[in-house]
Amino acid sequence: MKFRVDRDVMADAVNWATRSLPTKSTNPLLAGLHLVAERTGLVLSGNDADVSARVNLDADVAEPGTTLIPGRLLADITKSLPSAPIEISIDGSRAVITCGRSSFTLPTMPVADYPPLPTMPEISGSIDAASFASAVAQVVVAASRDETLPAFTGVKIDVDGSVITLAATDRYRLAVKEIAWTPTHTSIATNALVPAKFLSETAKSLSSSELVSLAFASVSEGLIGIEGAGRQTTSRMLAADFPKYRTLLPSESSTVAQVSTASLIEAVKRVSLVLEREQPIKITFGATEATISGGGGSGDIAEAKEYVECATTGDEISIAFNPNFLLDGLNAIDAPVTVVSMTAAAKPAVITGAPDMDADSQDGFKYLLMPIRQP
Repeated sequence: MKFRVDRDVMADAVNWATRSLPTKSTNPLLAGLHLVAERTGLVLSGNDADVSARVNLDADVAEPGTTLIPGRLLADITKSLPSAPIEISIDGSRAVITCGRSSFTLPTMPVADYPPLPTMPEISGSIDAASFASAVAQVVVAASRDETLPAFTGVKIDVDGSVITLAATDRYRLAVKEIAWTPTHTSIATNALVPAKFLSETAKSLSSSELVSLAFASVSEGLIGIEGAGRQTTSRMLAADFPKYRTLLPSESSTVAQVSTASLIEAVKRVSLVLEREQPIKITFGATEATISGGGGSGDIAEAKEYVECATTGDEISIAFNPNFLLDGLNAIDAPVTVVSMTAAAKPAVITGAPDMDADSQDGFKYLLMPIRQP
């Protein structure tokens, strides 16, 4: 086996493929990166028990072959090499890597015992890569990191014809985003619960491609595939029951406030500076002004207060939130004006972006946030 490849292309591909390698595993071979050199080019792949990654790249192949090389060591080496073509050849059980005046010799791993990659499901449809990455980024902020509650560490993907709905919750907030896509069959209706970390990293890494293809296997197979720009990855779905989130979104509200997204974010950040751990931030929405306050309670505790212009319809309301959760939702708003819809101080508020009147459309993003009870 012998091939030559561009250094930057190789380093980028190896770095992407090693994302799927396990940090700990009972099978040491899974720490290897699988390389297949063919006359048509080079294929790199890696996988663990749940995630697989495969990338195709152009290479000048002198001798076809297959090998298994320690993945993270290969990644460290390729990204540190000078800007010159990389040549890799296999000599018995050793891999020789040459680039300019640099040379490395690595032990290979028994490739015959390497487990095969999961089969990529049949493509279900495609979506604009940048829009998909943006939608995923908006939603994953609400996913839990508590591995003892697996249902809340995932993003629920509901597909109904030409619309995909993404949803995530950690029980204290809920993020929902609707986005259009192009399915292979307009009658498609399916769903998947996908690990939030996998979905976030994959969508971000493929955002520079033009289109991303999504592939949903049957629930019994429990696999989702994502493909774009010559890169292909799969993940096992989470075997857990996601809550029926649509019933959590209120159908009406008694108070609706519109406020500058940037102004509200900055005000919340400044007031948060004086908050003790787990202290809420309080917002009072008046007819023309929102008062953001926090801290205080006794003479030796700092407090802060900010005033931001707003336009409120309905009764004045004072409501308190976890400041970090509130900022997560506000930062996910892709609109200059934020709409906060409320029914009572003790009931969830829904945060959305104001419709773009020029485009005559809404962002399709909703962020439901549980309030904190005030004394």
